[in-house]
Amino acid sequence: MPRRWLKRVLPDVEKYRDTAVARFLGPRFFHPAVWHLSRHSVAGGFAIGLFCGLIPGPLQMLGGALGAVWFKRNLPVALVTTLYTNPLTIIPLYLLAYQVGAFVMGPSADAASPPSLGGLAPGQWAEALGAWSLSLGKPLLVGVPLLAALLATAGYLVVHVGWGLYLRCAWMQRKRQRRRG
Repeated sequence: MPRRWLKRVLPDVEKYRDTAVARFLGPRFFHPAVWHLSRHSVAGGFAIGLFCGLIPGPLQMLGGALGAVWFKRNLPVALVTTLYTNPLTIIPLYLLAYQVGAFVMGPSADAASPPSLGGLAPGQWAEALGAWSLSLGKPLLVGVPLLAALLATAGYLVVHVGWGLYLRCAWMQRKRQRRRG
């Protein structure tokens, strides 16, 4: 059921054959694993999206696209998964990344408190978040990639194991139906 639904909502790769993006990314863009809905490809795309979601600014989707094409994992899943970071979630995620980095390296003495984004224009959000991020120093620089790797690993395992459990349950259900019928 989820696979059929995904096939309906995912774009047709042939629509992108003559675009500048396809020419830029080259033949890897059309590799079947980049568009196929297999357990390995979707789990990998999910992991790439989780990892690239913590890339600062508007480069998240670009990182997700390049990662999915480079590692030949599901591109649409990687792009959609990067959307877990947004103005509401980025501050808690960066605080968590800081804590991970501080756990590994020790806390930074000059860390500032998170900025208040109320009353700021969207363009000013990036400036305020950037200044705050820089004040967090080395623990944040270490914590962001570590948190991204932890999220990517956990996401890959959850999707891979969840997909397998779904397949086993569906197989058992078909087996029970054959016995009755």
